[in-house]
This record gives sequence, C-alpha cells and structure tokens, in this order.
Amino acid sequence: MSTAATDHSLEHITARDQAEILAQALPYIRKFHGKTLVIKYGGNAMTDPGLQQDFAEDIVLLKLVGMNPIVVHGGGPQIDDALARVGKKGTFIQGMRVTDAETMEVVEWVLAGQVQQDIVGLINAAGGKAVGLTGRDGGLIRARKMKIADKDQPGKQHDIGQVGEITSIDPSVVKALQDDQFIPVVSPIGFGENNESYNINADLVAAKLATVLGAEKLLLLTNIPGVLNKAGELLTDLTSREIDELFADGTISGGMLPKIAGALDAARSGVNAVHIIDGRVPHAMLLEILTDQAYGTMIRSH
Repeated sequence: MSTAATDHSLEHITARDQAEILAQALPYIRKFHGKTLVIKYGGNAMTDPGLQQDFAEDIVLLKLVGMNPIVVHGGGPQIDDALARVGKKGTFIQGMRVTDAETMEVVEWVLAGQVQQDIVGLINAAGGKAVGLTGRDGGLIRARKMKIADKDQPGKQHDIGQVGEITSIDPSVVKALQDDQFIPVVSPIGFGENNESYNINADLVAAKLATVLGAEKLLLLTNIPGVLNKAGELLTDLTSREIDELFADGTISGGMLPKIAGALDAARSGVNAVHIIDGRVPHAMLLEILTDQAYGTMIRSH
C-alpha cells in the first residue's frame, strides 16, 4: 500500500459506515457490469511501489465485480534509463522520440519484456489473471511510419525513425481473453506490412483501442490532478466544445495536447466517458469509477 493509505485496519470507521460505503458502490457496479474499461497506465503510479500495488488491486477488484479492464502501458522513463545504460541519449523532435533501429530494439525489450511483465506479475500477485500482449499478438495493432510536419515550415517533414501511427486495430485477441476471465496488458508496439516494429504513443493506442472496442470508459492515469484552468483549478467535467476553447487559448499545451486530443477522439467516437485522473492518489481508479466523487476530469463528447 502507498504511504497515504498505510492504515489497513479501518478500525476508525464504524461497521455501519463501512457498510454504507460498500452499498454506495452498488449502483456503479450494476451500471458498469459487463462493460469494457480501457486504462492507460503510466507516470508515477507506475514507478512508486505502493501505488503499483494499489493499481493492481483496483484492476483485480474491477474484474471480480464483473467489469472488463484492459491495461495499456507507457514506459518513457524506463526507456530513458535503458538507453543510458547502453550509452545512448534519447532525442526528441516536437515531443516525439526519434527511434532508430537500435533505439527500437531497446524500446521493445523494455516495454514488452520488462515493463509489461512487471505489470502482469503485479496483477497476478493481487489475485488476477493477466496476459501480456504487443501489437503483434493476434495482429492487434497494425501501423505505418509516422512523418511529422515541421511546425515552422509546413512543407518540411521530419523522419523520426520507427515511430508509428496506427492504421488498424483488430481487437479479437483482446475480446477472446477478456471473455475468458483474463486481463489483457498491452504494450504500445505496432507492426508494419514488412513485419517491422513501430513505437506508438501509448495514449493514442489506449484511445484507439477504447474506440474500436466500444468501451464504456477510457481512463488515463497521469501525474496531474486532471485538466486545470489558468488559475490552476481542477475542471471536473468538460465537453468537446469547452476543450476546443482551452486548446485555442493555450490552457492545454505541451505534453497534455496528444493526451487530450486522443481522449477527445475517443469521446467523439462513441466511448461514453473519458477520465483523466491523478495516478498519484491511492486507489484513484476505484474512487473515480465506484463513487459519486469526481477525482479527475471527465470528458464527454457533448
């Protein structure tokens, strides 16, 4: 457990209050029973041991009460550490990692080998049955090379190596696993028509997977409380029109741009709700899904 929640005994809560708390979750359990939840897992929640444990417990609990969680993970800091060990320094163009063949090898073994297997192990230790997948498994994620236009010279394009954009997702392997009590854990690696590997932004993989599966919710765990306004206050409920205004006036910028753009696409494509939640809060996912409280920003299409 994380330091913020070390008191496991709950002795300070009366039996009656505990029962009330459990009963309050009932309408949400009923509403989301049998529904698919796609969860992007990254940031601090992924590196702090207490929060890792909380995350794994939340995933297992959601599965046991009849929901279908699917985890898509990132791994930027772990990739940077591994590159440093082999004497390479990560370079970025307009926020995208330049991925040559050697870097791609490192990305694959870090994401599909180390990070994915750590998450699978944590979920299994918490009592679930997790299965690790990459985009190759079951032909899950097909991709092509991404070219990015220069922000100052629109006609100029940058070649950033083996960074991909998704051409299609075939969710049949994920559906087969979740129908059989397994919890899929997906590494954001796609493959091209010549079987080449591509590194893909994990937020975009999660958003596209949620769309293709017709997920009830897409949850993005981040290192911030949610979307903040210019005064630094949390915006708990946003429509697509309000988000367009926040893009236009620069309130949403930098690393939040692809995250919110993917979230908005998912909301507009039929995912009922997209939640951006603070992965640094113990059990943030359960609080967001099973209580009345808003613990992050919810994005709706209208």
